[in-house]
Amino acid sequence: MKSLSYLPRVLIVDDHAAVRAGIAQALSNAAMERCGEAASYNEALAQIAHTNPDAIVVDIQLPDGSGLDLIRWIRKNSKQIAIVVLTMSDSDSDLVAAMKSGASGFVRKSDPLPEVISILKRAIASPNSFTASGLASALKSESAQDLLTQREIEVLRALSLVGDIASLAKNMNIAESTFKTHTSAIYRKLEVPNRASAIKIARDFGII
Repeated sequence: MKSLSYLPRVLIVDDHAAVRAGIAQALSNAAMERCGEAASYNEALAQIAHTNPDAIVVDIQLPDGSGLDLIRWIRKNSKQIAIVVLTMSDSDSDLVAAMKSGASGFVRKSDPLPEVISILKRAIASPNSFTASGLASALKSESAQDLLTQREIEVLRALSLVGDIASLAKNMNIAESTFKTHTSAIYRKLEVPNRASAIKIARDFGII
């Protein structure tokens, strides 16, 4: 059992030195220890073996690989390491992908450093849970997109534009009857009665 004076040891994985320096300072201010740094996927593998960290802060985009692949590799070998994704991405799909890969938390680089530390602390306390702001809406967005085919998403985006069904179908180079068939399928799947309601859901869920 770790003593009450034990400082959580955190490995920082990011290819930008300025980002690593900022996180390192935030860790120091929060009574955590930076046990190592890595600027790439392969460096991270070496540092994990060398430092045996309690937690890892990792970017999704690395110069020689994906942070998500690194997370999956870590999870195969340890259920106890806390893993927090720190990324520039605002994509709901990246947030959901991080959760599915085994991350403990997700935070954006545009968020203030106290938010990074807050999510990191929760991750250390419960590495097999997942914490992220906007998680509920991201899950809804992904679910909504999963319901629709790619063609239906294209039609839904067309419906958000100005014009009647005939002109929208013409712009997509498909028959009006085909456009209407896709529209009916969209309304049924999204459980909405009309075009305006479908457009609202699409905007709420980030489809358009």
